[in-house]
Amino acid sequence: MQKNTRRTFLKTTAAAAGAFALPSFSIGKPGESANNKINCAVVGAGGMGGYAVSQSLRENLVAIADVDDSRAAKAYKRSKGAKGFKDFRVMLDKLDKEIDCVLISTPDHTHFAAAMEAMQRGKHVFIQKPLAHNIWQVRTLRKAAHKYGVQTQMGNQGHTFDGMYRIKEWVDAGIVGDVKEVITWTNRPCAPWFIAPKKFPIPHEDAPKNVDWNLWQGPVKHRSFSREFVPTKWRSWWDYGCGALGDIGCHTFDAPFYVLGLGMPNKVTVEREEPPGPGFIPMKSVVTYHFPKRGDKPAVKMKWIEAGYEVPKPKRWDQSKPMPSKGGMYMEGSKNTLYHEGMRPTRPVITPDERMKEVMPEINKIAKTEKLGPGPIEELFRAIKGEIKKPGSNFDYAVPLTEVVLLGALAQRTGETIRWDAKKMKVKGHPELHEMINEPQLNGFEYGKDLWKA
Repeated sequence: MQKNTRRTFLKTTAAAAGAFALPSFSIGKPGESANNKINCAVVGAGGMGGYAVSQSLRENLVAIADVDDSRAAKAYKRSKGAKGFKDFRVMLDKLDKEIDCVLISTPDHTHFAAAMEAMQRGKHVFIQKPLAHNIWQVRTLRKAAHKYGVQTQMGNQGHTFDGMYRIKEWVDAGIVGDVKEVITWTNRPCAPWFIAPKKFPIPHEDAPKNVDWNLWQGPVKHRSFSREFVPTKWRSWWDYGCGALGDIGCHTFDAPFYVLGLGMPNKVTVEREEPPGPGFIPMKSVVTYHFPKRGDKPAVKMKWIEAGYEVPKPKRWDQSKPMPSKGGMYMEGSKNTLYHEGMRPTRPVITPDERMKEVMPEINKIAKTEKLGPGPIEELFRAIKGEIKKPGSNFDYAVPLTEVVLLGALAQRTGETIRWDAKKMKVKGHPELHEMINEPQLNGFEYGKDLWKA
């Protein structure tokens, strides 16, 4: 029987895939993996990087880049044979021909640099949410994906859930009616990610030997090492994270953004407590987005409510029941209220329970859409192999979703009302905010400016 090599596998799959072409693999070159598997590299192996490592081990994990030896130790132990690096740039230089796909699970401020370094080499990429640290970066990532012709995916797991497709079916079928208001809420900010320092300025110390502190900071202005930043508290600092919105917004906004086709808001307002120390993210706020009409769809007001503020109950709700404390989302429709508990659409329902029973005959008539999943990295691998055309949270989708999140973070950061000119990528009346929309890239991590040339 003829040996089924990676090369013959790709030719067969491409023929079956029909209209869409497969991206290239490092086939027939050093590092070729067995059983037609994808050669993966992981950037950031601690925390959520464990998911990337697990999925890569189902394929062929050839390399890991992590600036913290202690955080990466478990991954190295699991993936014997994978080569280890501190600097993802060195990894890609040395193993360029051996890598098909790069999975990035670093703090927000280094997402962009790692993804650009990979894509410009023709590597498919996965990035944990939020996609990048500022709006210019996310838009540049989309430009790069188009230029280099790679498969892309952001890690908002809920976009692969059955619940996401049920919500879309119900709304598209008219069961919910016209939606003019969306309420989202979260239990963030909370420990261990969001803990306010006891005093400002924060104490600094020498970086431990296991951490390359310069590489950890990467493209941002360097600051002295502090335990107030690592390993988990970086989300609380504007230099490195995007706050609770950056942590959870891409999950909780996903269903309304996708199903209602919200597009860009023209105004974002914020209610917050007095901002704490310099550079530190406000610990509690309410952000309100104003989305204009889209064709025959009405304008929508969407609220993001953080822990410490009361969540208004839906009009159609058992008023004796409290609102779930861990977070959720509901859409107030002209016919029904659609709701899901938690940050992702795990189990959407029409509320209250009695109304759900009444609409079940109508729901049962709707054909169930097959999800792409079962998870964001698995979905990316299917796209790379040509089993599906592209992942659901590819950069064409993930970029505007993340931009909405980052606009809310900009309002939180400044305390200003953001009147957004999406076409010009500017806040009307506030030219001083441009440096937050397009932050300087420093320390040899400069990417993407050529993609904006006419």
